[in-house]
Amino acid sequence: MIPAIAAYQPGRQLLPFRESLLAMLGIAFVAMLVALDQTIVGTALPRIVADLKGFDLYAWVATSYMLASVITIPIFGRLGDLFGRKPFLVAAITLFTGASVLCGIATNMLFLVIARGLQGIGGGILIGTVFATVADLFPDPKLRLRWLVFVTSAFGLANIVGPTLGGMLTQSASWRFVFFVNVPVGVASLLFVLRFVPPLKHLRKAGPVQLDWLGAFVVAATFGALQLLIELLPKEGVSTLTAALFAITVACGCTLWFWEKRMGYPVVPVDMLLDRRLAALFAMSALGGFALFSLVFYVPLLFQGGYAMSPHDSGMLITPLLLGTTVGSVLNNRIVTRLRRANALMYIGFALFAVSCLTLVGITGHQPHYVWMSCMALSGLGLGLVATNLTICSQQIVARDHLGAVTALLQSLRIVGGMLGTAMTGALLSHLYVRGVHRSLDSYQATQWLQSFASPDLRVDQSQQAALIEHLIMAGHASGPMMEAARRTLIESIHVGLSLAAAAAVIGLCLAWFVPSVRVEYGEETAEGASALAGPPEGAMRPPAKGAAQAE
Repeated sequence: MIPAIAAYQPGRQLLPFRESLLAMLGIAFVAMLVALDQTIVGTALPRIVADLKGFDLYAWVATSYMLASVITIPIFGRLGDLFGRKPFLVAAITLFTGASVLCGIATNMLFLVIARGLQGIGGGILIGTVFATVADLFPDPKLRLRWLVFVTSAFGLANIVGPTLGGMLTQSASWRFVFFVNVPVGVASLLFVLRFVPPLKHLRKAGPVQLDWLGAFVVAATFGALQLLIELLPKEGVSTLTAALFAITVACGCTLWFWEKRMGYPVVPVDMLLDRRLAALFAMSALGGFALFSLVFYVPLLFQGGYAMSPHDSGMLITPLLLGTTVGSVLNNRIVTRLRRANALMYIGFALFAVSCLTLVGITGHQPHYVWMSCMALSGLGLGLVATNLTICSQQIVARDHLGAVTALLQSLRIVGGMLGTAMTGALLSHLYVRGVHRSLDSYQATQWLQSFASPDLRVDQSQQAALIEHLIMAGHASGPMMEAARRTLIESIHVGLSLAAAAAVIGLCLAWFVPSVRVEYGEETAEGASALAGPPEGAMRPPAKGAAQAE
C-alpha cells in the first residue's frame, strides 16, 4: 500500500515523494529482513538439530536471539533519538547480515546459538530504529500513519512467506540457505538505506547521555540464569547448580527492580509495571508471547518428527498461523469501533487460541491437511485479535505522553513471554521424552539403547534412524515397535507442551476480566492509524510505535 502522490510539503514530509518512496523502500526491506528471519527458522529447526545434534540447545536457538533483542531495543532506540538513526541502521544491517552468514556456516549447535545472539543484537537495533525513522521522515502524523501501513504490510508479508520458504529451502537445498537467504535482502536494504535515507542530525541534549547499560547487563544475567534453571531443574532436581542458578536469578531480579527505579531511561520501566490499570495487559502480553512461540518452534517438530511430514509440508501448515494473525489484526480494526467494550475481543481471541491448541492435541497425523491448517489459522486469528487490542486498550488507558513507553513495554514483555514459553516447553518436552523412551525400552528389556534414542532429532534424521534400526535388528530386538514407541512418546510430549500453551491462553482469558472497560471511537483517519499501530502480526517482534502513538 503506497500513499497517493501529493505535492511536496516540507512541513509534512522531509523529502519529495520520489525520494520518500525510495527511502521507504529501504525501510520496508529492513522490516522484511527482520520478519523473514523470525519466521523462517522455526520450520528448519528440526532438520538443523538433526544435522548438528545437540537437542539440549534447541530452545536456545530461539531464545538467544530474543534475549539479545529485548536488551538492545530500548538502548539503541534511545541512541537513535540522540545521534540520528542512519548510522545505527547501517551498522545493524551489516551485523545482522554477517551473523546470518555465520549461522549458515555453523558446524555445531553452540556456534549457531552464539551467531543467533549476534543476529538478535542486529535485529534489536533494527526494531528499535526502523519504525522511528518513519517518524523522522514524516513529521505530519496523518501522512506518517499512511506510510507506516506500507512498512507493516511488508513486515506482515515476510512473516507469512517465512515458514513456507523455510520448508522449501530446507527440503530442496539445505537448512543453511534459510540463513543465506538473508544476504541478498540485507544487501538490498543496505544499498537503499545508504543511498536514499538522509543522515538526519539530531540535537544532543545538554549534560551526559543516560543509557542503562547496567540494567541491560542485569536483564541478560537474570533471564539467562532463569532459562538455565528451567532447563536443568527437570533433569537434576534440587542440586548445588540449580540452587546457585536460583540464587543468581533472584539476586539479579531484585537488583534490576531497585536499580531501574533510579534510571531516567530504564530498560525495564518499573513504575509503569506497577500501574494497576495496566498490569493485566502486561501479563496478557507475556502470556500471548508464551503461547505463540511455543507453537512456532515446537509444532514443526511435531509435524516433522512425530508425523514424518516433509519440511515443505510442515512450513505450509505453519503459514496459516501467521496469516491468521494478520487477518485478526485487520478484522479487529474493522469491528472494534462498533463494540461497547473493546475488551470483548480479547476474550474471543484467547478462547479461539485455547480451543485450537486443544484441538491440535486431540487430532492425529491422519487427518487431511486442511484440518491442521484450520486449527493453525484459528490460533493465529485469536492471537491477532489479542495483540491488536492489547495495544489499543493500553493506549486508551495511559496519558498521551506515555503512549510510546507503554507500546514498547508491551512488545518487550511479549518477547520475554516467548523466551519463557520456548524454554519451558523445551525443558518439559526433553524431560518427558527421555522418561517415556526409557519406560518403553525397559518394557523391551533394551535400556542399554537409551543413549541412541535419547534425542528427539532421531525422528527427523532418516539416515540415523536407518542405522539404528539395522543395529537393533542385528542385536535381535523388535526395531519397528521400538521406533514406533519413540514416535508416540515424542508426540505425547509435544502435546503436553501444546496443553501448556492452551493453559497460558486460558489464564489470559481470565485476566481480561481485570482490564478496565475501554470503548474505542475512531474517525476515519484514526482508524487507519490504529491499523498502523497494530503493526506487525503477533509473533513478529513489534517495535515501539512512538511516532504512530503520538499521532493517534
